[in-house]
This record gives sequence, structure tokens and C-alpha cells, in this order.
Amino acid sequence: MSAREAPDPNDFSNLDRVIHEPARLQIMKVLAVVESADFVYLMSQTKLTQGNLSSHMLKLENAGYVKVKKEFVERKPRTLYKLTVAGKNAFYQYLEQMRGLLDS
Repeated sequence: MSAREAPDPNDFSNLDRVIHEPARLQIMKVLAVVESADFVYLMSQTKLTQGNLSSHMLKLENAGYVKVKKEFVERKPRTLYKLTVAGKNAFYQYLEQMRGLLDS
């Protein structure tokens, strides 16, 4: 596409498919506005089941978008999630692409 051509409003092929999935988009939205979030908080915010959230978090981690930290608090395991720099960049790029597609 040349600089003069407008983007095709029906061309979603360049969207990040990892983020585009609705549950992962919701997770990314939550993580984008907090420093970090634990598993229980993410479950409450997204209304995903434990299994679904775990599966989506693994995909985001494998993509390099989320960093996982496991710790113990009062002898109980706690898993914290935080967006990586790559994750933040990918999320904001995704939002810009969607705005462009919706505005065209």
C-alpha cells in the first residue's frame, strides 16, 4: 500500500491475533492500567474461570507480553502478572490499529 492509499476498513489481517481474542484483550486492558495484578484479581475483573484464565495467561506469557512472578504470602501461593514493555507496546499498537480500522 502506498502512502496515499487509505487503509482498507475490512483488512484485519495485521491485527495481533494474540491480543485480538476477546478474553486476552480484556486481560490486557486490565493489566494496562495497573502495575501488576494477582490471579484472583484478574479472575474477578474478567469473570473468566480459573482454567480459562490460566490458559490465556500462558498464551500471553509465551508471546512475551506478560511477566509472571510467583511468591508466597502468609504461606499461601500468589501469582502476580505484569505487562512487559513488549506487551505494553503491542497493546497500544493494537489499539491504534483498531482505531484506524474503525475510523476508516
